[in-house]
Amino acid sequence: MTPVIALSDGNCFYVSCERVFDPRLEGRPTVVLSSNDGNIIARSPEAKAIGLKMGDPFFKIRALCAREGVAALSSNYGLYGDMSRRVNAVYEQFAPDVVVYSIDESFLDFTGLADPIGHARTLRATVRQWTGIPTCVGLGPTKTLAKVANHLAKRTPDLDGVCDLGDLAVRDKALSGLPVADVWGVGPAYAARLVAMGVTTAAELRDLDPRQARSALSVVGERLVLELRGQPCLSWDEIPAGRKGCAVTRSFGHPILALEDLLQAVASFACRVGEKLRRNGVAAPRLTVFMHTNPFGPGPHHSANGAVTFLEATADSTELVAGARQAARKAWRNGFRYSKAGVVCEGLVLAGQVQASLLGARDRERSERLMAALDASNRRFGRGSVVLGPAAGRSRWTQKAEWRSPRYTTRIDEVPVARA
Repeated sequence: MTPVIALSDGNCFYVSCERVFDPRLEGRPTVVLSSNDGNIIARSPEAKAIGLKMGDPFFKIRALCAREGVAALSSNYGLYGDMSRRVNAVYEQFAPDVVVYSIDESFLDFTGLADPIGHARTLRATVRQWTGIPTCVGLGPTKTLAKVANHLAKRTPDLDGVCDLGDLAVRDKALSGLPVADVWGVGPAYAARLVAMGVTTAAELRDLDPRQARSALSVVGERLVLELRGQPCLSWDEIPAGRKGCAVTRSFGHPILALEDLLQAVASFACRVGEKLRRNGVAAPRLTVFMHTNPFGPGPHHSANGAVTFLEATADSTELVAGARQAARKAWRNGFRYSKAGVVCEGLVLAGQVQASLLGARDRERSERLMAALDASNRRFGRGSVVLGPAAGRSRWTQKAEWRSPRYTTRIDEVPVARA
């Protein structure tokens, strides 16, 4: 039986989440800003139409936004994460297997359905009705083709939000018109290498000899060629492309001058990393902490990083926090005004495939019970309700968020009140 894989993607997800709770934003150019209200990280179609680009520094386009009536909002990750969970709860009603790829994208198994296109349209309508989030769905026999189909569904109004690349003739036409740089897994470096080889479209990449693709782009290139030909190379339980690492980075609302403040910040970041790792069923064998001063601010300037390697790959927040604090102490230098720091985990492995260390004495069962209780408490009472000691206390590094909307679904004190 030929697989049918669907990729459902929330349209302008952050902006759509804001519009669910503030209908006044419908039809108005709207942008969502990064940490500390620095850069644009999400745009409505209306904002794109007036020339606003992803990554634009807000201070440079503030006057344009005022002139054009653009609504600029601080990022509200608590709201976006909860809305993502609600959308995925709907997906689980429509498919036996759902793999969350990112906060706004999920793969669904539609194999065996008599009418996958009709099923996709019903899915879109249900998600919109139950959550308020508009979506597009791409269908294909592989994850890569489903991503291509989703890309086309978002950019081709005549498709009405659903694109199916199961038919060979339709697939060939779609791949022939798709720039190779738009293929999932082809980054700027790979795209430049392929163009230099004369490969400019997805169809030309599909027709490349797999051995040549492997030689030029490693095993990633070979997989892309085969997946574009309709041969699945990525299993459901495999970490998707782009998920080999996990990071939490933040710019600080005020420069950090004291080591203890930095240690509290990286402990908080490590807790968040642990939550992400456990949610995705992966573990980290090593962890890096970085920090730097504002390169555009007054000196002196400094950037540094420190790393630790665990005896066993882990998703236990207690171990991640201890490692992050150890790495931060290594990198810290007195006399600098640090403006940003982050915790990065790379080389992720599936949690069920972690090799035990002969030198460690880790109680895995106890660790899993503790983390399960921690996650359950925070899901029930809201993120941050239960935290580890090193991350607790009053934060001096809290980010600026001058235009953050209320956290409607996760904070009882921010729920709107109606009075008759």
